[in-house]
Amino acid sequence: MALNTAIVQTTVDFQGLAELRRSANQDGNDQQTIKQVAGQFEAIFINMMLKSMRQASLAEGIFNSNQSEFYREMSDQQLAMDLAGKDGGFGLQEAIIRQLGGQAAYKSPVEGESRTYSIDTVRRRPALQLAEHKALLEQVLKSAPSTSNNQTADSENIKFDSPESFVQQLWPMAKQAADKIGVSPEVILAQAALETGWGQYVIDKTGEPSSHNLFNIKADNRWAGDYIAIGSMEYRNGTAVKEQSRFRVYDSYQQSFDDYVNFLQTQPRYRQALEHSSDPEKFIEELHKAGYATDPAYADKIKRIMNGATLAQISHQLNYS
Repeated sequence: MALNTAIVQTTVDFQGLAELRRSANQDGNDQQTIKQVAGQFEAIFINMMLKSMRQASLAEGIFNSNQSEFYREMSDQQLAMDLAGKDGGFGLQEAIIRQLGGQAAYKSPVEGESRTYSIDTVRRRPALQLAEHKALLEQVLKSAPSTSNNQTADSENIKFDSPESFVQQLWPMAKQAADKIGVSPEVILAQAALETGWGQYVIDKTGEPSSHNLFNIKADNRWAGDYIAIGSMEYRNGTAVKEQSRFRVYDSYQQSFDDYVNFLQTQPRYRQALEHSSDPEKFIEELHKAGYATDPAYADKIKRIMNGATLAQISHQLNYS
């Protein structure tokens, strides 16, 4: 099956990434699919190189700020994608294609044509070449979290000390939940990140275990389990007011994801959102419109996180782990 080469053109194109994953699953030996996956790997390497160059600066610029750094990271990621997309890229694609079982597309230039050099123009011993290929892939895959049942079940050992650790530790559970409702894992993680401040503000009580409630689902009369009652900010007629609300309590983060899926699938008002599961932004808009949250900017906030540099870069690596 030939892959649509028009997809995955930007670092925040989650629909393109989802299409690439589906194509790879349906025909892992398709040469066009393998070539495009290799291009994605090379973009990661280039972005790592650019990031190292940025970190080598001896001092901060006079106009540096969190905002400028955020957009600079996005610009570097896009630059890496563009460089990897050029004909031949940096020369890593051919090596990665062979490692993935594809056929290298390198051809010796015809006499009279301009000559370009890549990793394949250097003669190396086969054993060294194989070791280099493995090292390239291990560099990308080493940060991927384990998907073992023990890891997903033991929520007490999960600590979120950064947005990166939030995404990496919850990715297997988010992917499982996303597959059930047909959305991308990035959408679910972006919503959880907004609701909990990247895991820093999961609802709990002093001296009591965490609620593990990643989506701040309230405990209405349909909920028979445990709950926590705390003050929450709601918007009534456009005005923010503080109200006392009850929120569901789970034994683990896995239960939170499971209940999130069940909550959407059993509530008729979210049917329209589920019908747009293939369109991440439309899904979030319909979820908000159905009354998931009262904050008038709720959908826009989730989309900003979903299209942000942090989630895009980490999920891009994990998609191909």
